[in-house]
Amino acid sequence: MDRRVWLLVGCLVLAGCVATGPGADGPTNASAATTALDGPTANADVGTTPAKTTHSGLRATVTHVVDGDTLDVRYPNGTTDTVRLRGVDTPEVHVPTNPSEYEGVPDSDAGATCLDDAGDEASAFTTRAVAGETVQLVGIDGRGRYDRLLALVRHDGRDLNYRLVATGHARVYDSQFAGRERFSRAETRARRNGTALWACASEPSATPTGSDDGPLAIAAIAADAPGNDNANLDEETVTLENSGSTPIALDDWTVSDEVDHTYSFPSDATLAAGASLTLHTGRGTDTDTDRYWGATSAVWNNDGDTVVIANASGAVVARRSYG
Repeated sequence: MDRRVWLLVGCLVLAGCVATGPGADGPTNASAATTALDGPTANADVGTTPAKTTHSGLRATVTHVVDGDTLDVRYPNGTTDTVRLRGVDTPEVHVPTNPSEYEGVPDSDAGATCLDDAGDEASAFTTRAVAGETVQLVGIDGRGRYDRLLALVRHDGRDLNYRLVATGHARVYDSQFAGRERFSRAETRARRNGTALWACASEPSATPTGSDDGPLAIAAIAADAPGNDNANLDEETVTLENSGSTPIALDDWTVSDEVDHTYSFPSDATLAAGASLTLHTGRGTDTDTDRYWGATSAVWNNDGDTVVIANASGAVVARRSYG
């Protein structure tokens, strides 16, 4: 064969070998996860140095939950990495937590001990949410001071970073990042209600209100509808009950979950004395006893969630967790 033909064949073989590398399956090594980043960062979380940011995502499997805000992951090509959830901070597990980092928590042994317990709870929450699961790493923002990849972690269409804040398991970092206002509102609600770590605060901004404080109660939660939840939304339900002797006007009251999916009752909604009302996730015709959210996908997690009922002024009237 002509020498030039042999040379051409050799080049094509070499190109084919390069083309069969990791590609979209993941970086070739831990540091390579940031080589394709494409813009300046404005995030200063956990001591990150100037880097570049991207909104493209990486698929990875969570192999170990280090603590509430840190994960070990494995990419599809077999390489591994450590991910630090950007924009949020859970109490420490492996070292003492400084109470002064959490507004309202007393800088005392009692405050530190309470935060230690809250750190364990945050780790357990993250473990239940994503351990062993395939997640999407999005909003990648370079690496922090310990060379951990800073990212938003999405699983099953939900943002783990936000869920940690909304459920009171994390605080929001004092830095700028996309969506920070939404995170801050979620933290404010959690602090106001003394949820999770904010129960450690010596003076919570409001006393949490439970279902035992008034006539309205969350009587039942059917989170796991028969079959595929998304194909059977009418049987994913929450049932409210009025045990009082007078009707409750529900106009502008809301029903929400841990990550702020929210249903608002219309102006004509009333729950009669001694009656119950069932809120269906799907679509249907509203009646006095049945209301329909109109959602296009399941709302309530089968493995655990929290139903929160708030009145028109935003005060929590009833709350019930399951799972």
